[in-house]
Amino acid sequence: MEDDRVWSHEKALWTGSAEQFAAALDESCLMVVPAPPYVLEGRDAIESIAATPRWAEVTLAHGCIVRPQDGLIVAAYEAYAKRPDATEMRAWCTSTWRRIAHDDWRLVQHQQMHAADGPLRSG
Repeated sequence: MEDDRVWSHEKALWTGSAEQFAAALDESCLMVVPAPPYVLEGRDAIESIAATPRWAEVTLAHGCIVRPQDGLIVAAYEAYAKRPDATEMRAWCTSTWRRIAHDDWRLVQHQQMHAADGPLRSG
């Protein structure tokens, strides 16, 4: 998967429908989010996302993509998201994508950590 497509998939995790999100998730996906219950696995992640208002817009910044082996992509980035009711979120995120078949990628890991104000890196 090319980098532009990785970022398109990541944006869809935030702004796409709950059905799109469910279709992207691997059945063994593990997620860590900054709200209870914090750790979500497989079907629990899909149900949690379905019950959560989707984000209207998201901007991804400071992105980094690595490919540790064929068929595995890890992305890290900062997300700025906004809901229609003006709720905002800024978070550092990681996602791991696994190729199931040609041109068929599934999310196996996603983590969000609230971003603190300040420099990107110390020192």
